[in-house]
Amino acid sequence: MHCMHCTDSFPKSYNMWYLCAVFPAGAGGWAPVESNKYQWLEVDLGERTEITAVATQGRYGSSDWVSSFLLMFSDTGCNWKQYRQEDNIRAFTGNSNADSVVQFKLQQPVFARFLRLLPLDWNPNGRIGLRLEAYGCPYKSDVARFDGSSCLLYRFSPNPTSSQTAKDIISLKFKTLQNSGTLIHTEGQDHTITLELHKGKLLLHLRKDKSVSPGPESHMVVSLGSLLDDQHWHHVAIERFSGHLNFTVDKSSQQIQSLPEYTDWDNLFNLLFCRVMSRRNFHGCLENLLWNDVNVIDLAKQQQQVSITGNVTFTCAEPVSVPVTFAGAQSFLQLPGAAQHLQFRTWNRAGLLLTFDLQQQAGSLWLYLSEARVRLQVHKAGGYTILVDVTAGFGLNDGQWHSIDLTARRGHLTITVDKEEDSTAHASPSFPVVSGNNLFFGGERKQHASYTENPFNVFQGCMRHIHVDNNAVDLIKVQQMLIGNYSDLQIDMCGIIDRCSPSHCEHGGRCTQSWSTFHCNCSNTGYSGATCHSSVYEKSCEAYKHQGNTSGLYYIDVDGSGPIKSQLIYCNMTDKTWLVIQHNNTELTKLKASSGINQHLAYFNYSADAEQLWAIITQAEHCEQEVLYHCRKSLLLNTPDGSPFTWWVGRTDEPQTYWGGAVPGSQQCGCGLQGNCIDSDHYCNCDADRKEWATDSGLLTHKENLPVRWVVVGDIQRPGSEAAYKVGPLKCHGDKNFWNAAFFNKETSYLHFPTFHGELSADISFLFKTTAASGVFLENLGIKDFIRVELSSPTEVVFSFDVGNGPFEVRVETGDVALNDDRWHRVRAERNVKEASLRVDGFPNATQKAPADGHIHLQLNSQLFVGGTASRMKGFLGCIRSLQLNGRTLDLEERAKITPGVRPGCPGHCSSYGELCQNQGRCVEMYNGFSCDCGLSAYAGPFCQREVSADFKPGTSVQYTFKEPYELNRNISTQSSSIYSDLKLRGENVSFSFRSSQSPALLLYVSSYYREYLAVLLNRNGYLDVKYKLQNSRDAEVFRTSVRNLANGQLHRVSIRRLSETVSVQVIYSLTVQGIYYVTVQVTYLTYSVPIQSGELDPEIARLNSQGFSGCLSVVQFNSVAPLKAALLYPNTSPVVVIGSLAESTCGSPSPANPYPAETTHSLSDHLGTVGTGELIVNAIKSDSALIGGVIAVVIFVILCALAIMARFLYRRKETFHTQEPQGIKPEADSPEYPFHSEPNSQNILSENQKEYFI
Repeated sequence: MHCMHCTDSFPKSYNMWYLCAVFPAGAGGWAPVESNKYQWLEVDLGERTEITAVATQGRYGSSDWVSSFLLMFSDTGCNWKQYRQEDNIRAFTGNSNADSVVQFKLQQPVFARFLRLLPLDWNPNGRIGLRLEAYGCPYKSDVARFDGSSCLLYRFSPNPTSSQTAKDIISLKFKTLQNSGTLIHTEGQDHTITLELHKGKLLLHLRKDKSVSPGPESHMVVSLGSLLDDQHWHHVAIERFSGHLNFTVDKSSQQIQSLPEYTDWDNLFNLLFCRVMSRRNFHGCLENLLWNDVNVIDLAKQQQQVSITGNVTFTCAEPVSVPVTFAGAQSFLQLPGAAQHLQFRTWNRAGLLLTFDLQQQAGSLWLYLSEARVRLQVHKAGGYTILVDVTAGFGLNDGQWHSIDLTARRGHLTITVDKEEDSTAHASPSFPVVSGNNLFFGGERKQHASYTENPFNVFQGCMRHIHVDNNAVDLIKVQQMLIGNYSDLQIDMCGIIDRCSPSHCEHGGRCTQSWSTFHCNCSNTGYSGATCHSSVYEKSCEAYKHQGNTSGLYYIDVDGSGPIKSQLIYCNMTDKTWLVIQHNNTELTKLKASSGINQHLAYFNYSADAEQLWAIITQAEHCEQEVLYHCRKSLLLNTPDGSPFTWWVGRTDEPQTYWGGAVPGSQQCGCGLQGNCIDSDHYCNCDADRKEWATDSGLLTHKENLPVRWVVVGDIQRPGSEAAYKVGPLKCHGDKNFWNAAFFNKETSYLHFPTFHGELSADISFLFKTTAASGVFLENLGIKDFIRVELSSPTEVVFSFDVGNGPFEVRVETGDVALNDDRWHRVRAERNVKEASLRVDGFPNATQKAPADGHIHLQLNSQLFVGGTASRMKGFLGCIRSLQLNGRTLDLEERAKITPGVRPGCPGHCSSYGELCQNQGRCVEMYNGFSCDCGLSAYAGPFCQREVSADFKPGTSVQYTFKEPYELNRNISTQSSSIYSDLKLRGENVSFSFRSSQSPALLLYVSSYYREYLAVLLNRNGYLDVKYKLQNSRDAEVFRTSVRNLANGQLHRVSIRRLSETVSVQVIYSLTVQGIYYVTVQVTYLTYSVPIQSGELDPEIARLNSQGFSGCLSVVQFNSVAPLKAALLYPNTSPVVVIGSLAESTCGSPSPANPYPAETTHSLSDHLGTVGTGELIVNAIKSDSALIGGVIAVVIFVILCALAIMARFLYRRKETFHTQEPQGIKPEADSPEYPFHSEPNSQNILSENQKEYFI
């Protein structure tokens, strides 16, 4: 029953109507005779109507209702289109009883005359039963039909009052079966705009100067939409506003940052709804064609301002085309006869199109897709012996319609794809290729016992225009079961969907698809995940440093999953972590007076773009940039009262009239602020205008103005004027986001933030530490949707959400590793339209696939709760740090300052990061992070991992004197405090590394004020000798490692350790696992006697000392004293005497041939492939070596003879010693803390008179 009424469900001003199919009491409702999946209810609304909602109800007084259904619409009653919610949901949820009404408001209204409802599921204890309401509004339109050669020309006069701020818009709807054709073409004085349909996509062409051949700079193309040749209406709009073009197709829009000529529509001459002299004009219907508020089709009907070329009619007569959809493995079509022609479209690279048995059981023919090509095979009966095998076409999985013609006559078989000669294949079988009784399209043939199963992939796609026995098949009759047979087909519709338009692949990921899903190729994007959402790089140098990385080039992605691209940047990992961004001119640039030149203008192009630079500066705790002006008779700022001759421009694009070391707006240089300029009447040294050279230099530190983008130098035109300027790289340190933390000390406390918007993609990352067993990290709620991350137990983190498909959980279990150990743990959760994933620390990533046709939009509306929930239940106790949602860091500290039960910041970083401090480095807690104190280590660097080394040649000496006890009480500097030794010696640890080709040679000599000493040397054969003088009354004794020659130029490490009465000597050859050799000696601690005189050296030691040492010494350590480090790094505050030249070298590195030993370059090739850094980055490395502070070091050979004096160190040797040669080396063997072993069971008793020993 059709009823037209107003309804109280909508405002009466809508002029709404609804179709009544809610039958009165006793009238029942629609109930088909049979309840199966081939039933539908179709409604003819009489004319095209805007449908906005539908409502369903079960059959009155029965147990009959529909629990799920599809909704279809059509203009003609043919070629139906399925309505999809969120472009994904294929089914509506119906009723659960016969009486309640379920209403659905359509997200996008449907404009159609016919409405069809297809039941999918119904009450299993009843039948299909339905009452229906459809709500909508009347719809009026003007249409015009074009036959491919016809045209509309609209001429208009420019509006003299229009301006560049005016808004112009062209809008229309179109429908067509052709996949190509020009819709709009307009010309101006120096540009053209063309809108054309190409392979089912709309292309907007913007061309400059039509007389010039198109090129990369003169031709811009924007593509939107896909599969638009489906004979359904599609909406298009091109809008010009404020210098931008907005291009919209259906629900997809793209803003074009266009050049001025493309947005100057005042110069347009006309609008052509075709293209003159084109062979590819539009063939189909246009509706509601509007230029601003002008209805062009209505003007054409009235023959006003519009010229008509060719056959244009003002009705939309549509050709009849009935497609059929093969959705899955059970979909097949069976027809009698011999096949000659068909068309298909699909995204799959493989699938069976057609198969049939040959007459007389000669075999079977298989026509299928393989690798996106059509392949035809004839198999011999009873097996898979191939008698014929030909292929044709290529790239046939592009979603376009493709035709296949199959011809078999007189022993000749031909297959042609798309009627192209190049896509034709021939075969000449020795038997007739004639079909038997039935043709099978798609699917499988196992439904009939006489057929073998399909050995090929199932076809998923659409077919149409099937010809059998020289006649087109009427698929409507197939649908009515009048001819053939079928299963699981959607007849009279093509259900293909372009899952890549719009693409869900982010950050330039390339989308490919099959019938049921899509895939994102993230190669060379710097992002990962199912949709290329998450960055593979860290957000700052600080983050790389706390992974244990050293100085080098790293890709920095400042906003994570946000829109800003990653950038290759140098990270200088010193005590502070500096991020260094180079520009194109960091060298000193000299200027001289030149006639006709009043100013010099210098631009600076940085290795990062403006958006990246500002994000880096905003995130950093401190930024600076050095500027220098070297002058003679050249004024700088013309202080105190004149107009400045030189200024610079930064990020704000405003001239800045202050120089390095001063503050914004001061018109001063650094010397003016400090009051030490060479002329007290001026605020800059150069403003004294002297003939002598002067310099103004300093650091610009006001972040709002950085970086320096260009500099104007003005006073260079006077005779005798000379100047030079230099602008250093931008340097920033600190990461405000990385250490941003809050401590939750009450279970009921939480922080709240605005609603999290992550409709299609959401990533959440943070660090936490706690001693609690469970707690909610964060939660955000919607009406039904929600998202939550929580610690469910000490060994499990759960990421849960609901986007309308029911609760969804991803879990990571850590086994025996407890997460409530008060150490920092990292959590990364991501949810997108394809999957959800969760990662905790380095544990395996947990992933759950999303439903294939489920809801995809996450709709939240409450506040975001961090550290708790809205119900104040299951709150988190502990610290949360660096919380980032979709690349944006939440300021936990600022919010915590005003929230009871939450404190800003979180101490205790050494428990998590202390292990990064190597080689006896000590972790020191800081408010934001930690640092490594290397005072007790022979190493230096941010993690005490950098070898402190020097090259030696004979002629220079370093003497280190241990201080007396009373001297230790003096006030000494913190830098050198660690170089003093504890004189109450119960044991000694001596270690160093060396490389040399000299033999014999003295490597290390340690002696007391008395006649006892320890000497380490290479003998004439290159073997290592350890020489002891342990007792005044005895001669020196030598322990020799005679296994191999150590004077081979390779790096070796020696460790000597005494604990109580045991001395151990260890030698690691070539710092590899080739072998460890050490000797243990029993000794007795003695009292000291008369001091030794300087001239009483052992003769052999004196001889070697006179020869000097050529080679390298590195990381020399005696107990907590590092003599070589003290001499190189703290010579002014250490008890060292250096004679000759001494400089730090990189010779202690295991690979000294590497010119950049401390530098690591991390590029996309680490993850994805080869990436070039570009000339600018390479030059930046070379030119900044001095500034970086020795990261790129130059090897300097110096002269040194190692001589150290040890206080109150005495030995007495027992007459037994032990040897041991272990089978391998432990990983810590090159560390001073490597455990030395003593095994008294392996003793050897030797003669008392024996003085030298060999191993």
